[in-house]
Amino acid sequence: MKVIILLGDGMSDETYEQLGNKSPLQAAQTPNMDFMARHGQVGLASTVPAGLPPGSDVANLSVFGYDPRSCYTGRSPLEAVSMGVELGPEDVAFRMNLVTLKPHGTKLYMEDFSAGHISTAEGRELVETLQKEIGSKEIEFHAGVGYRHLMVWRGGKDGMKSTPPHDITGKSVLEYLPSGEGAERLNEIMNHAQMVLHGHPLNKQRKDAHKLPANSVWLWGHGKTPRIDSYQEKFGLKGAVISAVDLIKGIGLCAGLDSIAVVGATGYIDTNYLGKAQAALAALETHDFVYVHVEAPDEASHSGRMDHKLQAIEDFDRQVVGTVLEGIKRFGDYAILCTPDHPTPVRLMTHTAEAVPFVIYRGGSGAGNGAASYDEQQAHATGLAVEGHTLMEMLLKN
Repeated sequence: MKVIILLGDGMSDETYEQLGNKSPLQAAQTPNMDFMARHGQVGLASTVPAGLPPGSDVANLSVFGYDPRSCYTGRSPLEAVSMGVELGPEDVAFRMNLVTLKPHGTKLYMEDFSAGHISTAEGRELVETLQKEIGSKEIEFHAGVGYRHLMVWRGGKDGMKSTPPHDITGKSVLEYLPSGEGAERLNEIMNHAQMVLHGHPLNKQRKDAHKLPANSVWLWGHGKTPRIDSYQEKFGLKGAVISAVDLIKGIGLCAGLDSIAVVGATGYIDTNYLGKAQAALAALETHDFVYVHVEAPDEASHSGRMDHKLQAIEDFDRQVVGTVLEGIKRFGDYAILCTPDHPTPVRLMTHTAEAVPFVIYRGGSGAGNGAASYDEQQAHATGLAVEGHTLMEMLLKN
């Protein structure tokens, strides 16, 4: 049997008056997900266990089939794995966003958690400058994709608390700075980085082009390297992962999956949706399992763009789900899981921990379990509710 997970990051949401009291999933045109819902198994999955943050790290670990309560150590160690950065047992990795801070009076505000979705080439130039100016044997800066980068504190502290920058858009950053053991060092690094970035020629070019400058870094999501069973050990599967996001690739690599790069995969609404679907079908020729992650709906929500979220959901349905739904038929025996990882309401511009709608489809046009379409309301109405980390086991049951 061929098994595939199609994950639209942050697709789940609230209802909005502007959408006729519908959610984005209800308002968007999603004929392919709706077809699977009518002929598959639909329900709600709780992907964020109580007491853990509703991040993509926790939620995607659940969808991959791992219980985060037993293996979650933080976001950035998983990104480090994807980036090929080795961590010793006492080394601590931090997600480092390039951000735009805006002064107002005596305070600094988080204007943009992505520095205007800075390009990968521009981000690399700035991170390389930070490594040259303030990097050391103890503190290392590693360039990633777009605004998403990595800092490693060799032999560092990991007891501090931090806040994701996308949670504080438009807010004063003072009360959200890292706190606790080791936080003073992080704040020193962030202050030093601001001085380096302020006068950087690239930021001057961005200002001249009426783009937001990357005038600071923001450190968060820290942790040490996790230990998880491989997919071969846990499920007896040879698999692959397709994502533009280092976090998801890192989970896959920790699980022993192959990471497949797709040209034009950006992690935003301009991503190569069709290329991801085609790469997934090609991978199924030699693999038992593929995990396809699409970041675009989540990024749209973090930006507060309802129009972009609707577009991302419809593009995901048409180009990813539709392409896979047709192409996977050639394998005969197959199972598809389509789900978000967590809700990201456009209104809040951040993640929440509510259960998400899922659909499992095994082919054919027989009756499903009562859902008329794929959305939050229909999933709730079926009465099927599961823990997120059990989805993979459900998917493998014939």
